[in-house]
Amino acid sequence: MESSDPDADLMEFVDDEPEAAGAALVHGAGFWRILIIDDDLDVHQATLFSLESLQLFGRRLQFLHAYSAQQARQLLLTESDLALILLDVVMETPEAGLELVDFIRNTAHLKNSRIVLRTGQPGYAPEQETILRYDINDYKTKSELTHHKLATSVTAAIRSYQQLCVMDANRQGLELIVQASGCLLETQGLHMFAGGVITQLAAILGTSPDGLVCAQGDWSNQQCTVVAAAGQFAHLIDQPLETVPNDHVRQSLFTALQSGQSHHGTFETVLYFGQKEGLSMAAYVGSAVRPREIDSSLLSVFALNMSVCLRNLVLMHRLQNDAYVDPLLRLPNRTRFIETISQRLSGATQSDTVALVDVDDFSAVNDLMGHAYGDELLRAFANHLVHSLGSDVYLARVASNTFGLLGPRDVLTPQRLAATAHHAVMVFEQPHVVSVTAAIAVLDDSSYSGADWLKNASIALKHAKRHQRGGYECYSADMASQSRSRAQLLANLHQAFGEDRLFIAYQPQVDLHTGALIGMEALLRWRTEDGQMIAPDQFIPIAEQSGLIVSLGDWVLQTACRDMRLIRDQGLASCHMAVNVSVVQLRSPGFVPRVLEVLAQSGLRPQELELEITESIAMLGADAAASMLRQLRAAGIAVSIDDFGTGYSSLSYLEKMPLDRIKIDRAFVIQLGQEGSPRIAEMITQLGHKLDLRVLAEGIEDAAAWAALRDMGCHEGQGYFISRPLDFVALCGWLARRPQNVSEYGLV
Repeated sequence: MESSDPDADLMEFVDDEPEAAGAALVHGAGFWRILIIDDDLDVHQATLFSLESLQLFGRRLQFLHAYSAQQARQLLLTESDLALILLDVVMETPEAGLELVDFIRNTAHLKNSRIVLRTGQPGYAPEQETILRYDINDYKTKSELTHHKLATSVTAAIRSYQQLCVMDANRQGLELIVQASGCLLETQGLHMFAGGVITQLAAILGTSPDGLVCAQGDWSNQQCTVVAAAGQFAHLIDQPLETVPNDHVRQSLFTALQSGQSHHGTFETVLYFGQKEGLSMAAYVGSAVRPREIDSSLLSVFALNMSVCLRNLVLMHRLQNDAYVDPLLRLPNRTRFIETISQRLSGATQSDTVALVDVDDFSAVNDLMGHAYGDELLRAFANHLVHSLGSDVYLARVASNTFGLLGPRDVLTPQRLAATAHHAVMVFEQPHVVSVTAAIAVLDDSSYSGADWLKNASIALKHAKRHQRGGYECYSADMASQSRSRAQLLANLHQAFGEDRLFIAYQPQVDLHTGALIGMEALLRWRTEDGQMIAPDQFIPIAEQSGLIVSLGDWVLQTACRDMRLIRDQGLASCHMAVNVSVVQLRSPGFVPRVLEVLAQSGLRPQELELEITESIAMLGADAAASMLRQLRAAGIAVSIDDFGTGYSSLSYLEKMPLDRIKIDRAFVIQLGQEGSPRIAEMITQLGHKLDLRVLAEGIEDAAAWAALRDMGCHEGQGYFISRPLDFVALCGWLARRPQNVSEYGLV
């Protein structure tokens, strides 16, 4: 039921406003700005007469006027804080008013401004869908908008505008804090975080984010800095808190930081949030009244939440520092070393050298003496480098047992680096002689980055460890070229494997006394897309170093076993298939079960498979190698030593290994035709006899070599004289018409 007092509705709106709304009044918060758009001058005058004395939520009204749609558009594009727009629906044209509504929302992007439509022609009322789409607050005919009803409509619209602005401030504050959390590792992260705090506080207290200061500091040393500010304090950002001109504000912040407590006074709220590591913050906002009880509780929760965020901020900065420091030696790490090289490169001149010093056999030291001893050795050697090379050299730990050095060319010379080698350092009060391998890369004016120069030095170090262990190598462009070639070859090998350009060639093996076929060896071959053949000694070592040999070897084993089964099923031969196995494969987990699995899948019998290993199996250790070979032989699989005498020639290893066959390398077979050459092939044959092993010679290229090997007691052989390596189709043809005895090979 309507009140008899025409002012009752208006009074109810105004008096019911919560205290927080009044906080917006403090220290001249401004006006509610209202834009009147109407082509009738009398309507402008009547509106002013009805509203100009009205005060809403502690603010007076300020009016702007537009007398045409064109004039209104110009104003709307320049004014951004319009609380209310009183708009005539019908002006120059019947559609002008609604077109302006679309312009307000979609061109001027005034989403919060409230719109009240007025018309002198009721027949032009907008559709309900239009009112909802354009967020129109009210629609009235000019005749029904009496003085009191106009004031009531304006009050409701401004209340709605105020609430929307508070929600916007809340959203913007949250966006700032979320944004700050993503850039805590940057210099501006702390400022963005503090700015978000200010905006959030203003939203909670129902005021705009003006006249606020946020300070952080470590009270133990009295260092406090303004990190975010707005309004009259905005120019003080990054300044000491002592420079804040308002004594009351300055003292309030100092008191909060000193006591670690928030304060809610009559004219201000000071919020404290901090953490144990010393970094703490306090935010100040002026207000007209004390916060209500519910606001105080909310502020307490907010302060607690901000303390957690600040603690995370400190942690992130600490993690950032740790990201550049080696945790064991507290030296700069690889990342910092690269950045430092880049900084030196950006200077006007480059006269520095990058060097790497690698402690030899460090893994063995750890295994033998323990990791605590190894750690202490690294500390002692790092101190030795510092004292030997002086303060002009920048020292970092770039890998487990590798130190990076950056310094003047006349300091990091090969001679001075060599002087650091073979030097005794004290480790747990005991002298330890350190042997090192070093690499040097002299910076030039190329476009290389810090990471590039570290890579160049690493290339030289790898070269030194292969060829000058215990010495040093200087980086050269040729090294880089070779390294790139190896990398490209590896990439091409991966691609060839994926595109089935690798294939297996099979070379028959025969009994040198009877000429009977006893087996065949599976040999991996690579034919490029243009038909060029890549020699195995070029790509097999790269495959081993990269670990690709494990996948390649598995594929060779599967293919060779499958083909041997097909040969047997076709009645072409009944013999064994010899497959080469890298020591890298032997090291891979589950190698023996995988071999047995492949045999089962292919249907090949264990006695039809022979695995050829090299003397590098010694690298596995005698016990581990012998145990693995015993498992294979227990399953019925034969094991042979390939290329005997060219690798880790240790008779003690040979005697301990459970083997079936020993193979003479082709290099020793070739020597048979040289007058007065050492008869290594004969010695290996005699050794095989003593150890009760079958002996097979590789590289038989003529009848004379066959006869010489047979006469010295060699049992078996393979080579071009018998057959070149053949693909599977060609092998099947050879098997169908192969020689059956020695006479068919031209031997007697």
